[in-house]
Amino acid sequence: MAKNLRIKVARAAMDMSQKDLAEAVGVARQTMNAIEKGDYNPSVKLCIAICKALNKTLDQLFWEENENE
Repeated sequence: MAKNLRIKVARAAMDMSQKDLAEAVGVARQTMNAIEKGDYNPSVKLCIAICKALNKTLDQLFWEENENE
Protein backbone atom coordinates (compact mmCIF):
# COMPACT_ATOMS: atom_id res chain seq x y z
CA MET A 1 0.00 0.00 0.00
CA ALA A 2 1.40 3.39 -0.98
CA LYS A 3 1.84 6.34 1.32
CA ASN A 4 -1.09 8.72 1.29
CA LEU A 5 0.67 12.04 0.91
CA ARG A 6 -2.55 13.67 -0.30
CA ILE A 7 -4.04 13.43 3.19
CA LYS A 8 -0.89 14.89 4.71
CA VAL A 9 -0.85 17.78 2.22
CA ALA A 10 -4.57 18.51 2.70
CA ARG A 11 -4.18 18.35 6.47
CA ALA A 12 -1.19 20.70 6.40
CA ALA A 13 -3.07 23.13 4.14
CA MET A 14 -5.75 23.38 6.83
CA ASP A 15 -3.08 23.80 9.52
CA MET A 16 -4.17 20.58 11.23
CA SER A 17 -1.92 18.16 13.07
CA GLN A 18 -2.42 14.41 12.87
CA LYS A 19 -3.89 14.67 16.36
CA ASP A 20 -6.35 17.38 15.24
CA LEU A 21 -7.55 15.32 12.29
CA ALA A 22 -7.71 12.13 14.36
CA GLU A 23 -9.89 13.86 16.96
CA ALA A 24 -12.12 15.31 14.23
CA VAL A 25 -12.83 11.84 12.81
CA GLY A 26 -12.84 9.86 16.06
CA VAL A 27 -9.65 7.79 15.82
CA ALA A 28 -6.27 7.74 17.56
CA ARG A 29 -3.39 9.85 16.24
CA GLN A 30 -1.49 6.61 15.65
CA THR A 31 -4.27 5.50 13.29
CA MET A 32 -3.92 8.69 11.23
CA ASN A 33 -0.17 8.19 11.15
CA ALA A 34 -0.62 4.62 9.90
CA ILE A 35 -3.06 5.77 7.19
CA GLU A 36 -0.66 8.46 5.97
CA LYS A 37 2.25 5.99 5.98
CA GLY A 38 0.21 3.43 4.04
CA ASP A 39 0.32 0.89 6.87
CA TYR A 40 -3.44 0.93 7.46
CA ASN A 41 -6.32 0.76 5.01
CA PRO A 42 -9.21 2.77 6.48
CA SER A 43 -12.85 1.75 6.18
CA VAL A 44 -15.07 3.59 3.72
CA LYS A 45 -16.80 5.23 6.69
CA LEU A 46 -13.46 6.55 7.98
CA CYS A 47 -12.42 7.68 4.49
CA ILE A 48 -15.63 9.71 4.21
CA ALA A 49 -15.08 11.25 7.65
CA ILE A 50 -11.51 12.23 6.69
CA CYS A 51 -12.78 13.78 3.45
CA LYS A 52 -15.43 15.80 5.28
CA ALA A 53 -12.92 17.03 7.87
CA LEU A 54 -10.52 18.12 5.12
CA ASN A 55 -13.18 19.46 2.70
CA LYS A 56 -12.06 17.05 -0.01
CA THR A 57 -13.73 14.34 -2.08
CA LEU A 58 -12.95 10.64 -1.95
CA ASP A 59 -11.39 10.91 -5.41
CA GLN A 60 -9.12 13.77 -4.30
CA LEU A 61 -7.73 11.88 -1.31
CA PHE A 62 -8.05 8.16 -2.02
CA TRP A 63 -8.31 7.48 -5.76
CA GLU A 64 -5.22 5.67 -6.98
CA GLU A 65 -4.01 7.10 -10.27
CA ASN A 66 -3.47 4.52 -12.99
CA GLU A 67 -0.36 5.48 -14.95
CA ASN A 68 -1.51 3.37 -17.94
CA GLU A 69 -4.63 5.42 -18.60
